[in-house]
Amino acid sequence: MATAMIGGSGVYHPEINTVEMEVDTPYGTAVVYQLERPEGFQPVYFIPRHGPGHQWPPHLIPYRKNLYALKKLNVNAILASGAVGSMNPSIRPGDSVLIKDFIDMTRRREVTFYDGSSEDFPGVAHADMTEPYCLTLHQLAKDKNVGKNRWAHTEAVYVCTEGPRFETAAEIRWMRQMGGDVVGMTTVPEVVLAKELGICYMLVGIVTNWCTGIQADGIHPDDLLRLLEKKKTDMVSFFLDFIQQPIPENCRCQNALIRL
Repeated sequence: MATAMIGGSGVYHPEINTVEMEVDTPYGTAVVYQLERPEGFQPVYFIPRHGPGHQWPPHLIPYRKNLYALKKLNVNAILASGAVGSMNPSIRPGDSVLIKDFIDMTRRREVTFYDGSSEDFPGVAHADMTEPYCLTLHQLAKDKNVGKNRWAHTEAVYVCTEGPRFETAAEIRWMRQMGGDVVGMTTVPEVVLAKELGICYMLVGIVTNWCTGIQADGIHPDDLLRLLEKKKTDMVSFFLDFIQQPIPENCRCQNALIRL
């Protein structure tokens, strides 16, 4: 089995040597980077979610291509990162949070493999979302709640919007009433597709800004980019440290698909 990292905004490449490879899928050819590992260690792969050079906006990311490629490479655990804004006063820019649940507000994305377009996914199937993010990986990450990787929140609710625009102040007020803690544009359908494939998936949110209306001065792009660059090293370091421990090969995530 193997482990993969999916890097969100600002996390384009691990700080170690990699080998670029192409993986054919029914959804196109995916570019995947394999990290150099000592002989005998399980393979580790990396995908920049937005593509090399940040070429895809959130609503056009080839989610199915990326996830299918990782499944084809026998990946059983995905460690993902994503930039988010905070609507929770106790979660501040610069913090890192573990995502426990999500609210889907996307509208125009391919959100399932089971749509009749591929012989690999016949019939009708439903993904159980009782535990959207792998509780096994989540607990392993919570246990590393020390030093630079200390979590500001370990059960954050992520509101996923369509993007690429940011949300209005009125929308943020509504999302807070729904129970949201942070808002981003990429966890759906990524987490859902991982669940359909039986791959364990965890998400670390990198808080880059206050959501619209939370602070009077709004969002400053320079501050956002500066913070992402600062957090990149910490995030890559955490992931590389995390994969040194054994990743369970048997988990409830592998039995989350309900077929009819």
